[in-house]
Parts: sequence; C-alpha cells; structure tokens
Amino acid sequence: MELQPAIAAGRPALVIGAGPAGLMAADELARAGWQVTVAEAKPSPARKFLMAGKSGLNLTRDEPLPDFTARYPQGAGWLAPMLTAFGPDQVQDWARGLGQPVFTGSTGRVFPVAMKGSPLLRAWLAQLAGLGVVLHTRWRWTGFDGAALAFDTPDGRRLLTPDRTVLALGGASWSRLGSDAAWVPWLAAKGVDIAPFRPSNAGLLVNWSAHMTRHFGAALKGIRLTAVNFSSRGEIAISARGLEGGGLYPLTPALRDGAALTIDLLPDLTPDALAARLTRRGKDSLANTLRKAGLDAAKIALAQDCARPLPADPAALARLLKALPIPHNGPRPMDEAISTAGGIRQTALDHGLQLTALPHVHAAGEMLDWDAPTGGYLLTACLATGRWAGRAAAGLNPRSA
Repeated sequence: MELQPAIAAGRPALVIGAGPAGLMAADELARAGWQVTVAEAKPSPARKFLMAGKSGLNLTRDEPLPDFTARYPQGAGWLAPMLTAFGPDQVQDWARGLGQPVFTGSTGRVFPVAMKGSPLLRAWLAQLAGLGVVLHTRWRWTGFDGAALAFDTPDGRRLLTPDRTVLALGGASWSRLGSDAAWVPWLAAKGVDIAPFRPSNAGLLVNWSAHMTRHFGAALKGIRLTAVNFSSRGEIAISARGLEGGGLYPLTPALRDGAALTIDLLPDLTPDALAARLTRRGKDSLANTLRKAGLDAAKIALAQDCARPLPADPAALARLLKALPIPHNGPRPMDEAISTAGGIRQTALDHGLQLTALPHVHAAGEMLDWDAPTGGYLLTACLATGRWAGRAAAGLNPRSA
C-alpha cells in the first residue's frame, strides 16, 4: 500500500551521499512530504558530477529507448523499468525544468547549452532547499551503531534513526571525489550480498618501449578496436602508461577478463586494397610506404612497437595492420576508472531497491551491481535509480510520474 503524502508529512528521511542518485532520491522524498536530510562526506556535494562536467556535461543519449537500454548489460532486465520511467526524454525535461536548456550533438549525446555541470547543480540545490531539504557536508557515515546510523561530523559523532534511508554512496572509483566503497564491510556484515567491484570505462595498461615516448599524447583516429566479439570505433590516445579514450572504454568488460585486444588501423580499407597500397615502389622505405598507405606517425609507431619486425610481404603486412595485436596488462587500477561494475546484487534488493536484509533502507546509483559505457548512460542510470529508490522509500509507485 502506498503512503499518502499527508501521512508522510514531517516524517524523517535520510539520504547518504549527495551525488546525482542521492539528490534525485532526496528530491522525490521531499516532494512526497518527508522531512529530508542529506549527509555528504565531502566539503561540497556532487564532486564527481562536477568533474564530469568540466569537459562538457554529457547528460544522456538521444536515442530510442530500446537502443538506449540495450547499452546496459542489465538493461533488458533489472534496469529496464527504471530507465523506462526516467530515460533520455525525462532527463532532458528535468534539465529544462531546472532552467538549463539542452542540445543534442552529432553523435546523439545530450549536453546542457552551458556545457558545464555547475549551473545545473546550483539550480538543483536551490530547488531542493526550497523543498525543505537540509544538506550537511563533512558528515561521514561510519557504519551502524545498533539501530542507528553513525556519522563523524564537524560537531562530533552523531547518531540518526530516520524512518526511511536511501544510500547513494557511489562505487569504488575516484575515491578522492567521494566514491571509496568504505560502506562495503558494513553492509556485508548485515547480510547484504555484494559483488566485488571491478574497473569499468578504464584506460589500458601497456608497457611501451622507449621509442614510444615522443608519441605520448598522440591521438589514434579512424580505428576499430576489437576484444572477443566486441568492437568499437572511436578515438583513443597513447599515454605514458598505455592507451585511453572513449573508443576503448566499451571494451573494458572484456579486457578486464583478460581478453586480447586488436586494432584495425585502417578499417575503411579491405585487406586487398591495403595490400595494394603497401606494395613498395622504387626506393621507398617501409616507413614511407606505410605513410603513403594512410598511416600517420602515431599509427606507424604503434605497429612497430607491438609487432616488430613488421613483415615485408604486402599481404601479410596488410593482415597485421587490420588486426594489430596490442600486448596489455589489463585495465588501469580501479580508482582511476571512470566507473565501476559490481556492488549490491539485484538479489539483495526488492522491487523498490530496498535492501531485503535492512527494512526501510534503499540503495541507488553506482552502489548497485550494474555497468554502462560512457556517453550519458552512466548519469542517466544514476538519476533513474535514485528517483526509483526515492519514490519507493516515500511509499509511492516508482513507475509513475
């Protein structure tokens, strides 16, 4: 049975974590008449959100909902109702409702016209304050004390016993911004089933030879990357520690499981067409032949570093350049990943994202065991799960508007 707002009026609700998922949960609880407190460990809210917005805040992806949900490994099942209730269209409407017009780029990515995250966050925080939400910063949750939730605060230790709680503490990446997974042992001790965290949307570790140093920072454009049966076309960059960039991130699930990586350096050419270009003419050097075939200096260096000596036979060389093997040591460390997979398993939650081991405690955002590529999918799912948990905690139907 749903609680009516009149019944909920004045009842205390607590949200731990002031990222997008937590703020969305607080928004829904406050609108339903709950007295909402948000506890944030850092000196200011939504630090990872603001960091993402420094280079242009990618809110969501403007594409049909079936295509959108298919980009999540859990999209066809667990996340589907949440993304249906609050998907790409609703995210755009939400931003406009906060006075932040949006636009869609050529790849379907949706951004605020202001591009930055700070104007949207300021408008959102002002709206939450208007709804009576109280935000405490530098309140670090330290676990349970009997039935209470314990916090270290600037004014000393505090114990809270709210009627409803939403946990939105993030995953295990970018700990300096707040997602440190310190909560894992506390929930595990209460019987909550938690999948181990693993890096997602992460750079790849590669041990380069010394001659690659001058190519650090160079972009590899117009390539196709493949790991197992997964392929991605997109730009990546050579760094001192390996490879990184949007074209690589969708392959992280396969690469973290030890899959081999190959790169097609000229995906728009067939092997035969490339072999014809690689037939040396006159006194052309191999490097000059590769350049004339369409490879820039960075691609030539990559091929020479990963497959030296290169074959002299044009057909064999073409096959190599169409599937260049990249020896690697797996993804970058988890704390350097953009996001993480793992977290609270679906089996530990009910339909309203309430922890079955802890009645009246819900969870949302990257605490949950789901995965997604970059490109607006991460933020949309955080907002959608935060909304779902907040509405369920408030006693409302999370499917409804």
